[in-house]
Amino acid sequence: MAIDNLTVKYGYVWDALNEEQRKEVMTMGEDYKAFMDASKTERTCTNELVKRAEAAGFVNIDNVTELKAGDKVYSVARGKNVTMAVIGSEEVAKGVSIVGSHIDSPRLDLKANPLYEAEGMALLKTHYYGGVRKYQWVARPLALYGIVIKADGTSVEIAIGDDENDPVFYISDLLPHLAADQNKKTLAEGIGGEDLNAMIGSLPMGDEKAEIRFKKNVLTLLNEKYGMVEEDFVSAELELVPAGKARDIGLDRGSIAAYGHDDRVCAYTSMQALFEVADQPLKKTAIALFVDKEEVGSNGNTGMHSRYFANLLGTMIELQKGSCSGFDIDRCMAKSALLSSDVAAASDPNWPGVAEARNTAYLGKGVTIVKYTGSRGKGGCNDANAEFVGEVRKCLNDAGVTWQTSELGKVDQGGGGTIAFILANADMDVVDIGVPVLSMHAPFEVISKADLYSTAQAYRAFYLR
Repeated sequence: MAIDNLTVKYGYVWDALNEEQRKEVMTMGEDYKAFMDASKTERTCTNELVKRAEAAGFVNIDNVTELKAGDKVYSVARGKNVTMAVIGSEEVAKGVSIVGSHIDSPRLDLKANPLYEAEGMALLKTHYYGGVRKYQWVARPLALYGIVIKADGTSVEIAIGDDENDPVFYISDLLPHLAADQNKKTLAEGIGGEDLNAMIGSLPMGDEKAEIRFKKNVLTLLNEKYGMVEEDFVSAELELVPAGKARDIGLDRGSIAAYGHDDRVCAYTSMQALFEVADQPLKKTAIALFVDKEEVGSNGNTGMHSRYFANLLGTMIELQKGSCSGFDIDRCMAKSALLSSDVAAASDPNWPGVAEARNTAYLGKGVTIVKYTGSRGKGGCNDANAEFVGEVRKCLNDAGVTWQTSELGKVDQGGGGTIAFILANADMDVVDIGVPVLSMHAPFEVISKADLYSTAQAYRAFYLR
């Protein structure tokens, strides 16, 4: 951000970078794409985060008996939540610095009894997860990921569709020649939730007089490869996500298209920022928090509303002090600060009418401070205190970070939320700050590599403040 006399102008990140920094941006983009290709679901993202944490010298907090300044620890909850921490010189009980993101993304979950056959095909019933535009999920290659808990209690992981030799899955749409009735419907009505049935097979087994030959053939294949029977679907978490790798956009390769930028781009940047400060002396303990279920309200025992993070803070306090009370945890939260690390809606030149130009984020202008989200009259938002926004603003300016500010579209256009209000309700200072995204919640979203770099810089500055 450049200030000219009394006015402010939010500039482009690229204009503030030297040649060496431009190379760093492109290198980070390549690493980020590899991260995204390995993080198609909240479970695979958890695995990738842990893999990278261990490579950076972090150890599982379950295996330590004390915490001291400079220690690097991580925690995993139910295969879907991760917390990484670098211990500062000040006791955890006196407050911590947190960058918190979510690692779930909109998708199609399989129903508990998904497999059926119709008209020479075996199909899977799905239930969409999060705020999807259903018409975007048809007539495209899909991959199947997840875990199955079998009758004997053993588990098997499934990942089909992203290897070049794998088959993919597919949801059909009407041909335009026969879509007269469908064309009369709104976008929201054109594809119904119960129309999102994915093709999993088309070969029969047995003689032509046998029943459910197509379904039985699929069950046979699943049994041969994974030892599954049909009842195992009941105790499974299986997700259909877009097949394909993250890709550069444009001849200049300045942007990236991928599934799940919301919000794994903020998970990646907060992870990278923590790694960069891990070997520096810190006063406050620095924490990168990665949670599940944000897209469906942050409920459940892996969502931000759960006691997981509070319990972990209690464990950390106990490892330092030898004991911990509920009041110790509450006081720690009240003295802590959080950057709610979630994406912002970038202005779209194809759809400029939904944004208010002076208060929207732009691709390439850097990390975005969002003082409040919510809907219409700020319903359901955090609305950060001016004092904390001022602290964050000064932090970014002092570190030379290119940043901008925005809100989520025109006042009466719609809205949304993040995990910000949940930890603010715990008496914590919180503000949303993250990467601008085009086509948010689409099967493939777009970010600028410059914003990726700027956001990692911003989180690093926050940890070091």
